[in-house]
Amino acid sequence: MSKSDPRDIDEDAILKGMSPEEIDALEYELLEMDPENAILPAGYRQRDQTKKSPTGAFDRDALLDHLEKTALEHEDRDDLVPFTGEKKAILGMYTLMSNKQYYDALGTTGTIANTEGINSVVKPDAFKIFPDEPPNPTNVEETLQQIQENDSSLFEVNLNNIKDIPIPTLKEIFEAMKGNTHVESLSIAATRSNDPVAYSVAEMLQENTTLQSLNIESNFITCEGMNAIVKAMANNTTLTEIKIDNQRQKLGDSCEMEIATMLENNSSIVKIGYHFTQQGPRARAAIAITRNNDMSECLENACVLSSTESKMRQEWSNKIVLSSR
Repeated sequence: MSKSDPRDIDEDAILKGMSPEEIDALEYELLEMDPENAILPAGYRQRDQTKKSPTGAFDRDALLDHLEKTALEHEDRDDLVPFTGEKKAILGMYTLMSNKQYYDALGTTGTIANTEGINSVVKPDAFKIFPDEPPNPTNVEETLQQIQENDSSLFEVNLNNIKDIPIPTLKEIFEAMKGNTHVESLSIAATRSNDPVAYSVAEMLQENTTLQSLNIESNFITCEGMNAIVKAMANNTTLTEIKIDNQRQKLGDSCEMEIATMLENNSSIVKIGYHFTQQGPRARAAIAITRNNDMSECLENACVLSSTESKMRQEWSNKIVLSSR
């Protein structure tokens, strides 16, 4: 029996011979639906089911009455936070508050400070006038003379924020500091000092054996002048604190590396005032400063122990002498 070729089937003739019910059933079976497609309207995501006969009687009014009756019979749940009846805020106030009103509200107890929001008139606080800091009263000429004379009553020299000190005078101060044996702290912050002054500082550090604290912050010292100071500190064993930050010009990476190397080779520096811009020199300097502080603490403890031992030995020797008598 030979099979017929599907291409020889006449579809039009078959469709003409079908009844309207059969055509609707065929369309229902051939519909391609996509329930997951959110772009399609809801009616096109599934097959049409509106032509089915109702399964039972439906009364809309009876359903609404039943829902309303069920809602009224349902008991309300207890509030998690009991209602106290106190007013905590003004309902409907949706505008912002100014800083003045906010801080006024914080200071009140039991009353509402603001009932109008940002639209209310807010008076500013009276401006507080603070007097300027008095100028540095240090007499530069007298201080220079005391340093040159090695005055034993002069332990600290503070020339901070004196803008009109001539550069030659600053150089004379550091020249006189070479042989001074009493000044322990010297500060020339914000005095417009430049590289020539820095070279004088470097020469002073090579000879002075008394100075313990040096402050040259907020000046016009460049990398060359700072390198001279750093190299001079390599052989200085008395300086324990130095402040060099906030110069007019950035010192640069090479100068920061020199500072870190100096701190690693100098065990007397326990405080340095400088903000490193590179991570490498910053880490090296932090390790060196920590080491120097530990060594300084160990030396202090050793001195205390040695003094205690010497006192004990002296007491025992006195007891032995008294007992022999």
